[in-house]
Amino acid sequence: MSTKVAVIGSGNIGTDLMIKILRLSESLEIAAMAGIDPASDGLARARRLKVATTHEGVEGLVALDEFADVDIVFDATSAGAHRHHEEVLRPLGRTLVDLTPAALGPYVVPPVNGDAHLDAPNVNMVTCGGQATIPIVAAVNAVTPVHYGEIIASIASRSAGPGTRANIDEFTETTSSAIEKVGGAARGKAIIVLNPAEPPLIMRDTVHCLVSDCATEAVTASVEEMVGRVQAYVPGYRLKQKVQYEKVAAEDPLRTLAPGAGDTLKVSVFLEVEGAAHYLPAYAGNLDIMTSAALRTAERMAAHATEVASR
Repeated sequence: MSTKVAVIGSGNIGTDLMIKILRLSESLEIAAMAGIDPASDGLARARRLKVATTHEGVEGLVALDEFADVDIVFDATSAGAHRHHEEVLRPLGRTLVDLTPAALGPYVVPPVNGDAHLDAPNVNMVTCGGQATIPIVAAVNAVTPVHYGEIIASIASRSAGPGTRANIDEFTETTSSAIEKVGGAARGKAIIVLNPAEPPLIMRDTVHCLVSDCATEAVTASVEEMVGRVQAYVPGYRLKQKVQYEKVAAEDPLRTLAPGAGDTLKVSVFLEVEGAAHYLPAYAGNLDIMTSAALRTAERMAAHATEVASR
């Protein structure tokens, strides 16, 4: 029996997520989509696909007959809006999968801690940059402690809609925090770059980790294994080149970011993410990895709920 879900947000992310659920998921069934723009392409597509719709936001969603059967609600709006949505939906007993940087619930990055918060009422998918890079930080940290982790996410300007642009501060704060809490780095920093190049370039991510001198072969193997785990649900996720290592000289200012590390290595990993083009163009890998991660998370939560109910 499938678990019924709803999507709040009829923009690019919400619409791509809806189509992924319809095309890819064997365990989730989309019952409704809510937006605030009656003329949005997302709501129009939902209606054509026989999905119940409302342009009256979360209040309209709750008023739909279809809402009674919904167990999981995806929020693909903004950090500010999510706080209101949580206030409305939490008392109604719905589980929220939050694709905004609001971070009201625990962070979830599927290949790192995908099974850690299956009973949580609200889980946060961090950010697109976080979903792409935190698995790498965690892979390095699994071999040797990461004293400092820094990520740079470069996305096509065209793929950054109004929600992304409005949440730039939240993006950096949420991603930096998740690099530490999920990736395991002692300190984390995140940078986002909106690339205006034409034609648009696909998402590129750079991960730098400062670690104590270690067995680089083991780090490389751990990173490559993690890339394979992400590719299981984001086929366009890949290493751009081999993992790079550089000894940090004793007088290098970088040493101040890793106090007490002794002999220090900088590990650099270069990634690119090509989208599956279900709704968004292929260059919008940043949005594709978010919707793919949210779908994977909700499927795990639904399977867990079914298992608990059958005991």
